[in-house]
Amino acid sequence: MRRRVIALMVLLSLAAADALGSTRLAVTREDQRDVMVTVYNGNLGLVKDVRETALPGGTREVHFADVAALIDPATVHLRSVSQAGALRILEQNYEYDLVSSQKLMEKYVGKRVRLYSGDGTYHDATLLSTQGPVYEINGQIHLGHHGRLVLPSLPDNLVSKPTLVWLLRNQATGPQRMEASYLTGGMTWRSDYVMVLNAADTRADLTGWVTIDNKSGATYANAALKLVAGDVNRAQDQRRAQRAMEVSAKAASPDARHEFASEGLFEYHLYTLDARTTIKDSQTKQLTLLGATDVPVQKELVYYGAQEYYRNAYGVPIGNQKVQVFMELRNTAEHRLGVPLPRGKVRVYKADRGGSQQFIGEDWIDHTPKNERVRIKLGNAFDVVGERTQKEWRKIATNVWEVEWEIALRNAKSEHQMVTVIEPVPGDWQVVSSSQPYEKIESHTLRYRVSVPKEGTAKVTYRVRVRF
Repeated sequence: MRRRVIALMVLLSLAAADALGSTRLAVTREDQRDVMVTVYNGNLGLVKDVRETALPGGTREVHFADVAALIDPATVHLRSVSQAGALRILEQNYEYDLVSSQKLMEKYVGKRVRLYSGDGTYHDATLLSTQGPVYEINGQIHLGHHGRLVLPSLPDNLVSKPTLVWLLRNQATGPQRMEASYLTGGMTWRSDYVMVLNAADTRADLTGWVTIDNKSGATYANAALKLVAGDVNRAQDQRRAQRAMEVSAKAASPDARHEFASEGLFEYHLYTLDARTTIKDSQTKQLTLLGATDVPVQKELVYYGAQEYYRNAYGVPIGNQKVQVFMELRNTAEHRLGVPLPRGKVRVYKADRGGSQQFIGEDWIDHTPKNERVRIKLGNAFDVVGERTQKEWRKIATNVWEVEWEIALRNAKSEHQMVTVIEPVPGDWQVVSSSQPYEKIESHTLRYRVSVPKEGTAKVTYRVRVRF
């Protein structure tokens, strides 16, 4: 009687295993009907993957394959596009232990394998270690390769592609479309700008590029692409270590056929590509963001002081101080822009006498709304230099000093130059005397605008009383 009960239990177990196998359903990229990708600045992508398949009613195991390798499983959301509320996830597993020769051998350590020789003969062996490797054949230990290794089957816990395994309860019958959305790492985008100045440094052509870097471990074919510009906060989980992946970036040719439309999204900006595009895994793709010609720009030469100049006595001139060069433009419609500019690097070029474009500097710009100004630092002037001399420094009362400075600006160019002098004055201060008009643009900032003649020198002398 006991043997009959054991035999019945074995038969029931086999039947249950067959039933489980019959309820498994694979949903692959071939079933994909639509994919939408939103890429954020901070190594983050939102994927919405729509696939169509026939799901019988009831509970069954579904393998949703070809997902991103850097998916965050906690962010997965599944819904039926065809029939709202029809699908419910009872259990979810993310399987990312991918098939490789090393992985396969590791799974078969301690198990029986078969080694084939070149003449077609074979030996049954036990794999003892992958290092070497080491086999046991007929009671003897063999080191190194002994023919072609053949394994009896693929282990259940290895997959060929990253896969979401769901235990689904389906309340509808017939074909339906399911949308799986999730966040994934390994996706980022940045903007780059190219500015080309005219000969007079008064106008420029500005081109913006979007560069998308996909290292998520998945390809998104014919995808609807959106980009979010802004600083989106993410809660940090110190316990989760991101898996490292070996990927290579392949440069793609810039695609100038598409453009982006911009709209406000919460406190950010959303850019939507006007056509679909394919974003391959391990690919760097470039798309046109904007193009504007004949944009008015203004060059400014700036000579900066420092607050500590008013606290100490200096016995010698402070010479060869650099005059910095800035380029400024207004992000307005009347200046042929007026669109939100995402954060990025601006590279500036200008043609030489032979007409060849030469690189003259670069700088980062932050997220810039419309109607705001863009200020770009290009470097230091070569032919315009400054020198400052402390003419007097004396204490006239408790915590009160008077300081007199002479600033000499020298111009080696063949045309006059306008230089802005910025003096950050500390404490409670007032200008006692000045050789040129000045502006108090902020509570601790003094500004001069000095015209320096061609191949000549201009000087500014002022005395300031400072109370600390």
